[in-house]
Amino acid sequence: MQPPKNDPPQVPIVLDASKLVSFNPATAGPGYLPVDLEVEPQTVPLAHYVWILRRHRWRISAFVLACVAASVIICSRLTPIYESTATIDIDRRMPPGIFGAEAVQSASNDADQFLATQIRLLQSDSVLRPVAEKYNLREAENENWQEELKKDAEAGDTPVILRKLKVTRPPNTYLLLVSYQSKDKKVAADVANGIAQSYLEHIYKIRYRAAAGLSQFMEKQQEELKVRMEKSSAALAQFEKELNVISPEERTNILSARLLELNSEYTKAQGDRVRKEAAFNSMRNGSMDAAFVSSQGEALKKLTESYNEARQRFADIHTRFGTNHPEFRRAQAQLDETKRLLDQTTSSITKRVEIEYREAANREQMLERAVGDTKKEFDRLNARSFEYQTLKREAEADKRLYEELVRKIKEAGINASFQNSSIRVADWARPGLRPVFPRTSLYVALSFLLSLILSVGLAILHDSMDDTLRDPEQASRSLRTQVVGTLPQVKSWRTQLGSVALLGAAPNDAGAAQVKGLSQYEDAIRTLRNSILLGEMARECKTLLFTSAAPSEGKSTTAVHLAIAHAQQHHKTLLVDCDLRRPTIHKRFGVSNAAGLSDVLLDGRPWESVLMRTQSVPNLAVMPAGSVSRKSTDIVGQVLPAILEEAGREFDLVILDAPPLLGFPEPLQMAALVDGVVIVARAGQTSRKGVAGVLSTLQRLRANIVGVVLNEVHKEISNSYYYYGYYGKYYKHYNSGTEEKS
Repeated sequence: MQPPKNDPPQVPIVLDASKLVSFNPATAGPGYLPVDLEVEPQTVPLAHYVWILRRHRWRISAFVLACVAASVIICSRLTPIYESTATIDIDRRMPPGIFGAEAVQSASNDADQFLATQIRLLQSDSVLRPVAEKYNLREAENENWQEELKKDAEAGDTPVILRKLKVTRPPNTYLLLVSYQSKDKKVAADVANGIAQSYLEHIYKIRYRAAAGLSQFMEKQQEELKVRMEKSSAALAQFEKELNVISPEERTNILSARLLELNSEYTKAQGDRVRKEAAFNSMRNGSMDAAFVSSQGEALKKLTESYNEARQRFADIHTRFGTNHPEFRRAQAQLDETKRLLDQTTSSITKRVEIEYREAANREQMLERAVGDTKKEFDRLNARSFEYQTLKREAEADKRLYEELVRKIKEAGINASFQNSSIRVADWARPGLRPVFPRTSLYVALSFLLSLILSVGLAILHDSMDDTLRDPEQASRSLRTQVVGTLPQVKSWRTQLGSVALLGAAPNDAGAAQVKGLSQYEDAIRTLRNSILLGEMARECKTLLFTSAAPSEGKSTTAVHLAIAHAQQHHKTLLVDCDLRRPTIHKRFGVSNAAGLSDVLLDGRPWESVLMRTQSVPNLAVMPAGSVSRKSTDIVGQVLPAILEEAGREFDLVILDAPPLLGFPEPLQMAALVDGVVIVARAGQTSRKGVAGVLSTLQRLRANIVGVVLNEVHKEISNSYYYYGYYGKYYKHYNSGTEEKS
């Protein structure tokens, strides 16, 4: 039976010759392992991950396609959600009012805190409740709204919270974006605009209520201030009435100026009185000096000069004419008249000086009395001026405060009615053209990416948790032993490799067509044979033991085909079925199992008498296991050494097919007797721990371990399988060329 023609071609993997060590039983001591490789770090190459992806590509593709299809189906069944956004602009440079201090108020450096406050206000119950009640948003957002409303009625009205509302602030801006999502695109736009408008009205109401409250407070204060102002004004008027003046300050200033003037006049009057008193005293004492400085001093001076001239003339006439001369009498009469006028004038000046003195003295006394009276009045007003100033300041302060309060009330009323434009809607929300949920393209892309990552991760995780032997390099690295060969997987190998009657036939024989598909497997067997035996130049390897860690690893098939391949090279080969518990060699060659190794062990029959020959492979002899007997397994270690020694002299190679080593005692005895032990492991199924246990057991027995053979290697479990693809093309070309020649 041939494998299907569409099977991938399979060729053996040839190990690097630089890492192979020649096996020489003559020089190798007991327990020698033909492995002399430097243990490399446990690193996984990148190509191994690529191989994992290639190995699981169909599973990964199916999983990714399933996830993508599921996401498409789910998105198509979801209700589309639309989102609309209203933009609110906040101008921090615009003052909050148009009158008073608010009109010149500048923005502080608290933009972040201010905008955060506005965001919280936008999400407050006072802003959201009117919109939620208008559009029935509680019912639209919550399916269990009736139960919640019932709970709210029992526990009191709870704040409105809209889960589909989103208020954001773009970085480095004074903009607030109010977004709302709904199944109806028009409702989404209306709700977003309604929330923005409700926010503006709420801000206005807050300012208006604050201004109204301030106005009410200031009106109460206004009444109190009015009473205080009237009281202080009445006290000031009463004080002015008591002083009998309208303005004590002006009166004090007038008295002060008058007092200064009177003091000046009084000082002048004193000086004038002193001067006139001195003149009066001088006149009274007969001194004419005072008379000359009087108002008639010029006339007196002329009379005095006339009198002196008259006397001089009289003296001259008296001397010249004598007393009896008429000129003497005329001069005497003129002198008397001049003297009379001089005396009369002097007397008049004396009286006038006295009168002027008396007048100056009276004037001085009058000014003295006036200065005293004025000073008394000034002192009286000045004594009460402090009290007046206090009353006046209180009255003026109350009046100014009252007027300022009245102005503030008017400004607050005007500013409260002013709709501040520092917070305004810059862009009203419009119905969305496309839904924001579900975003099918995004979700499909995410589904593809996440499913791909998940599937790749699971594939790598599955590979990392796989404890089986899969690849020669991995087996050599993990077991620290030599992998002497790999055998490719052949579909239905138990059937196609079960009969070996046609393996030795020529290509033109009748059975050649049935075994042509086994060419790759045969070449892998030949490669295994060369890997084990060609390196032995000094001494031939006479006995080989094939065993495994567990049953169904392919050790019997490997031993059979290796024996055939060696016999086809014209070497006398003996194949011994040492599996006395589950013999299979006789089935492979189609011979009887009536007599075999167990008969030699129990009955002492000559081993040559139980040998079987095959016509297809002339140089091959087969010793079946014989009848199954438990006693034969107990004495195999006693009789088998003699058989191997005698067979070694007659045959070039003796191959023993032993039972699995773990769990059975006889393979241990056989391993200690042969020249080399080959361990067969099934790629992708045999555990590394099992093979490691076999190696450890053989090392304790100091058995000579030739290496490990990986059986049933295929591209799904080994990243080295791609070599078979290249050799498969070669085999195809070779077979087609052979058919043409035929």
